[in-house]
Amino acid sequence: MRHARVRAVVKGTIDSPRLSVFRSLRGMTAQLIDDGSGKTVCSAATKEITAKKIEGKSTKVAMSYLLGELIAKKAQEKKITKVVFDRGGYKYHGRVSALADGARAGGLKF
Repeated sequence: MRHARVRAVVKGTIDSPRLSVFRSLRGMTAQLIDDGSGKTVCSAATKEITAKKIEGKSTKVAMSYLLGELIAKKAQEKKITKVVFDRGGYKYHGRVSALADGARAGGLKF
């Protein structure tokens, strides 16, 4: 229900795609989606990350932060600087907010 409520408002375009977040118990996935054409522009998962330590953060939160930086780097390669954040119905807390912070640190604007 929460996911449907968020998706009713958040729409991605080619200029500012939707940054969709999926959180599981073991990892996270982030995708940039153009809802106009229904295509994924780029994606990243925590499986792609090798570095795991960040000072002052637990392992899963640190991985989420690095995932945000990775998706921002991939977006920059495709000339995307502005996105719309879709938290997927998850609370904006912990790993979800760490991913958003990492994406902002990587250069994406929400």
